[in-house]
Formats: sequence, structure tokens, C-alpha cells
Amino acid sequence: MSDVSAVKAALKSQVIETPSWGYGNSGTRFKVFAQPGVPRDPFEKMEDAAQVHAFTGVAPKVSLHIPWDKVADYAALTRHAEGLGLRIGAINSNVFQDDDFKLGSVTHPDAAVRRKATGHLLECVDVMDETGSPDLKLWFSDGTNYPGQDDIVARQDRLAEALAEVYERLGDDQRMLLEYKLFEPAFYTTDVPDWGTAYAHCLKLGPKAQVVVDTGHHAPGTNIEFIVALLLREGRLGAFDFNSRFYADDDLMVGAADPFQLFRIMHEVVKNGGLRSETNVNFMLDQCHNIEAKIPAVIRSVANVQEATAKALLVDMDALVAAQTSGDVLASNAVLMDAYNTDVRPLLAEVREEQGLAGDPFAAYLASGNQERIAAARVGGTQAGWGA
Repeated sequence: MSDVSAVKAALKSQVIETPSWGYGNSGTRFKVFAQPGVPRDPFEKMEDAAQVHAFTGVAPKVSLHIPWDKVADYAALTRHAEGLGLRIGAINSNVFQDDDFKLGSVTHPDAAVRRKATGHLLECVDVMDETGSPDLKLWFSDGTNYPGQDDIVARQDRLAEALAEVYERLGDDQRMLLEYKLFEPAFYTTDVPDWGTAYAHCLKLGPKAQVVVDTGHHAPGTNIEFIVALLLREGRLGAFDFNSRFYADDDLMVGAADPFQLFRIMHEVVKNGGLRSETNVNFMLDQCHNIEAKIPAVIRSVANVQEATAKALLVDMDALVAAQTSGDVLASNAVLMDAYNTDVRPLLAEVREEQGLAGDPFAAYLASGNQERIAAARVGGTQAGWGA
């Protein structure tokens, strides 16, 4: 896209959804690290998300995680979000932190446990109704650790049965987003281990079921942009969970480990219509900020997605198609590398300033004094984190 005004318009219309849990305390399997000023409830999480949107201008949606974000009055939480200029995004289920789910949730061999898990998923659809959320995001930790532990096909049948029941409960304007993960916490088989398994279930369910691509949930060397391109071609790419990884599901800030991969993914998104509103791809962050400050880390992550998007928008598609058509391998690659090597920070600063924002949202937030204010104000109570 060579028209700078068109590039700017695309960047201004971009929407990046931030995760409520990204504002809480998190850590490793060994330690959760507390920080001053961390939210103590979902209402304070919304206030932190509003700071990210205020400084970036492109983050008006917030994902909720149930029961981590469970409240007595979802209408009140929704009004609070709207008063801050936000809206509720995807509702994320949690069928991995209950003792009953040790051997699985919707794929558990015990029908009573499966009923409990499916009941929670239906509860999440109720939360969607109360908050106006359009998306139910499902991730299952279900799987096995040992050969022979359970029947692989039977577990797929149980999964399909639960998904079908929840799918039927969805409203006309609601979607089911099915996430996959290669491994962890199950290490022999995972019941939804890859995009093909998720895609197969979505195909059987119907058009309201789409696939979530978490950028940290793949084997080393996996060509994620191929998966993205194929799912876009089939109309089944529902959402991203953006993060970054060096080894596995590291949940680092998106673009931290391999910014070139993020650019390649966004190139396929731009080229195949993934930015168009009618395609309805939800660009979500899914990250755990273990040792870095929460709000600044989310701002940096949003900016990283914006930079990759801007570079993808600058790819000279006419030159690329001409080089590809003529079979010029080096010229084709050079077109992509020219866009990737462009410093888009001045362009993004200009876009933000045209929106009445500071050109550098990260520096502007740090200078705002909000970090010091929340650290002083949020004293006492229980900080939000994993499981809360």
C-alpha cells in the first residue's frame, strides 16, 4: 500500500484488545511476583486498560477471564468500562484451575466432571449476554501424560459433544473462538494441540466457530504465517492471541523475541484482508508481565503490533506481485525486506499526533505520573493475579 494517507487511515482504525489478566500479578511456576499499584478487582483493571487506550488510541476493548473477573453485577462493570471509553471484548473460560479437572474438563472420563465443565462454559455465555461481549474464547488444558491413560478418539468425541452444546447456546451475533496449544500441561497428548484439530471442530460446528492463533503455541520453526494465510482464505481466523516466545508458551511481550515473524504474520493479515472490519479478526494480546511493570508493558506491546502492521501496510504489493509473477526470487524477497527495514516510528508518531495523542505513548505514560498515583492509592486489599 503506497498511499500514505491510506496507510494512516488503516492504522487509525486498528483495534487491539488487551487482557484483564495482563494488568494483574503473574509469574512462573515457582513464584508470582507482586508489584505496587496492581489492580485489586476487575473495576481497577478497567481503569488500567483505559490508560493504555488513552495513550495509544487503539485499545478500546478488554478481555475478561471467568472466574478471575467474576463480579456480582456485570452490568455495573460494563457501565464502568463504557464510562472509561472501553467495551468488553472476549469472555475467556477457565476449566483448568479446579481440582476436578485434573484428568481433563470437557474430555474427562467422568460424565459428572464433563457436565461441570460444560456448565461453566454456558455460564460464560451468560456473561457474554450481560456484558455485550461478542466472543467466547475457549482454551482447554485437557490431555494425557501417558500412553494408554485414556482413549484418544473418545476424548475427541466428548470434546465435540461439549462444543456442540455451547455452540447451540450462542446468540446470532456471538462467536465461539477455539484456541489450540501444542503441549502443557499435558505432555503425551493434548486434546486440541494444533490449528488442524481446532479447524476440524469448527468446521463441524458451523460458521460461528472460528480458530484462535496464539503466537506462542507452536513447535519451534513452525511457519505461523502460513497457518494465518490458510485460515484467512477459509474464513476461519477468528482471533489472535499475540505474545512472544523463545522456547514454548513464554507469554512475553509480542514482538520481543522475533519481530520479523510478527511482521510476516501481519503481512499475510494485510494482504488477505484481515484488517477489514467485515473479516472480523480480533487482535488480542495474551501476555503475562511477570517482572515488568504492567501498564507500560501493555503499551509497549500495543506499539509493537502497530509497528509490525505499519511495515506490512508499506509493502509495495504491485512490485511484489510483478516480481512473483516473473519468478524473480530475489526481487520478491527484497520488496518484503524493504518494508520490514523501514523505520515506521516517525509515521506512527505522526498518526498519533493527528489523533491528538503524544507521538511516543510509552514515554508519555511514564511522564504522566499515573504509575506513582496508583502505587500510592492501591494500598490494602488483595491484588489481582492468577486465580483472582
